[in-house]
This record gives sequence, structure tokens and C-alpha cells, in this order.
Amino acid sequence: MRAPRRSKPAGAAGSRERLLGAAKRLMAEAGYERSSTAAIAREAGTSESQLVRYFGSKAGLLETIFDESWVPLNTRIAPLVAAAPTVREAMITILSTMIGALERDPNLAKLFLFEGRRVRGDSAEILLTQGFRDFATLLLRLIQRGQRDGSFSRTLKPQAMTSALLGAAEGMMRDRLVAAQQNQPSPFREAHIRAVFSALIAGLGPD
Repeated sequence: MRAPRRSKPAGAAGSRERLLGAAKRLMAEAGYERSSTAAIAREAGTSESQLVRYFGSKAGLLETIFDESWVPLNTRIAPLVAAAPTVREAMITILSTMIGALERDPNLAKLFLFEGRRVRGDSAEILLTQGFRDFATLLLRLIQRGQRDGSFSRTLKPQAMTSALLGAAEGMMRDRLVAAQQNQPSPFREAHIRAVFSALIAGLGPD
């Protein structure tokens, strides 16, 4: 007769996820520097040793939050790009999708905007996670494709165009987030975001 399977202690399987959720909430509310590992572990109902076991450090915890947040977004964007009728429409769609996804998770949006470029520890290395690099690479490759098929100017540097579009997306997202924090109406709607991206991308067209 097969021995009955032992179940894991209640909550043990979810301690990693609880740490991620607690860290996201506390870092969004108080900032990275003021969110101690002790406070995060206490909020998650677990121990600092578990935090170190899963993430190595507070910096590793923040990096994991970003990495695991970008993966589903990048996965969602891939079919949207494939379905877009033109390179320009694909660019507008993925940038708008990025803003929409982050606005549905305000805590993640705060971390993305205010902690996403922090320096790792005492080194000069900027915290750019693989998920963000994958997203930026997708934009870059779309721009390069658009330059080959005549959608975009070939005289402009693709990396500069990518940086400009990402900066515009972050700026619009930041303004909407600040308005929400102040209980003010959004300064512009989704349709306005798409209209701005459309104008920007049209301005990057061939000379």
C-alpha cells in the first residue's frame, strides 16, 4: 500500500511569493532605502533567512520583482507585434500596452519609475534587468526593421530613437501616476497616449 503523500506546511510553498508581494508594497510606499529586510520579512510573515535563501539580498529581491514582472508583459506583447499590420502600429501597440500593464499595478509602476535605475550596491552597475533589456531590444529591432522597409528614417540612430520612445512612455506614465496619488483626474486618457505615440512615430518617418 502506497504511503500517503505528506503535505507541505501551510504557507511554506508561498513564502517566496509573499516576500515578493511584501517587498513590492513596502518599497513602493517607503522607497527602497527605507524598506529593511526585517520589515519585508515581517510583512510577509516569514524570516530574513528565507529572504536571503530565495533572493540573496534586498537588491536581489528588487531585481527579481522586475524580472518576474517583465516576463508576462513581454510574453503578452509578442502576439500583439505579430498581429499588427505595420511596424508603426506595432510600436504604438507595445508602448501603450506597457503603460497600461504598469498602471494596473501601481506599486510596480512606482518601483519601475523611481527605483528602476538604481545602482547595484557600491558598484557603478545600473540595475537594468533582463526583462527590461528584452523589451528595449524588441523596440530596437522593430525600429531597425522599420528602417529597412522604409517606415522610419535611416539617418537617425536606432538606439537614440528607442531611448526617446521609452522616455516618452515613462514620462506619460509618471504624470498619470502622480495625478492618481494626489487624487486628481488623469491628465490624459489612453486615446491621448496612442495619439502622442502616433505623432512621435510619424515624426521618425523617412525624410
